[in-house]
Amino acid sequence: MPKSSALLTRLFGVGLAAALAAITVALAATGRIGLYINPESAWFAVGMSVLGLIGAVVSFALPLGAEADHGHDHGELHGHGREHSHEHSHEHEHMPSDAVPTSRRAARAASLADAAALAGDTSAPGAAVAPVRPRPDWRLVLGSAAAGTGGLFATGIVAVVLVTPPATLSAELAISRDTGTPPLFQGADTVALATTGDTSSFGVGEWASVFATATNPEAFEGDEISLTGFVTPSSAGGFGLTRLVITHCVIDAQPASIPVGETADIPATGEWVTVTGVIRDRDGALVVEATGVQSVGEPEDPYEY
Repeated sequence: MPKSSALLTRLFGVGLAAALAAITVALAATGRIGLYINPESAWFAVGMSVLGLIGAVVSFALPLGAEADHGHDHGELHGHGREHSHEHSHEHEHMPSDAVPTSRRAARAASLADAAALAGDTSAPGAAVAPVRPRPDWRLVLGSAAAGTGGLFATGIVAVVLVTPPATLSAELAISRDTGTPPLFQGADTVALATTGDTSSFGVGEWASVFATATNPEAFEGDEISLTGFVTPSSAGGFGLTRLVITHCVIDAQPASIPVGETADIPATGEWVTVTGVIRDRDGALVVEATGVQSVGEPEDPYEY
């Protein structure tokens, strides 16, 4: 394998994997990995990244192109086999014709005929053999082109990750992912706990599940809440208090929202606010009646999990 090809292979393989692994470890060390991955799953990502970095360091002990040497070893073995067979053929040539079994003579004749056919000349034994020009393997060419394109694309992604500082998902993304049907982040046990237990640790995600699935909304009438989220539009008046909830990583982040009734001043879309108020049952639908809406900065961890 040419040195340049071996270098590109190592860059697109080991180099990119090591870069992503280093980014993951750096995010974990600075406490910002929660911007991309659920903290409960971060240990797995960090562990695999450490193993990847160790593997990358070990791989540099191999010379460039070592991965292609395996095929050459087989070629040498096959060449040795051909030489060994050639020696045996000479031995048989010195033997009397009667001593060579008919089957062996036929096999040797067939081999000579095949060799002459491959050489392109079947007219006379011992004639000059014309060189056979190998045809290009288009599958190999297309495969190399695809690998190069994929490597460049992956390099671009890694470069963007390196130069772009970690940023949170925007309110616009939450609005675009809103399907109109509240996603259920919690089960029936959360609704039961909200009815009879302590809800002080509930976030927007838990309350959104309660609002969407409660079969006895009157049980929550008058419950006090204090929640922080960003503002999204609401077709029923007022606004939605929204947070993005991550199950595994930011790719699967889904918006959770609870309705806040009309207030004197509705904050701008995307603004982070803390809403205090009480829950009201309005014709079987739960809504927050705000007693206070205070603008706040974006939390250090803007997601719920």
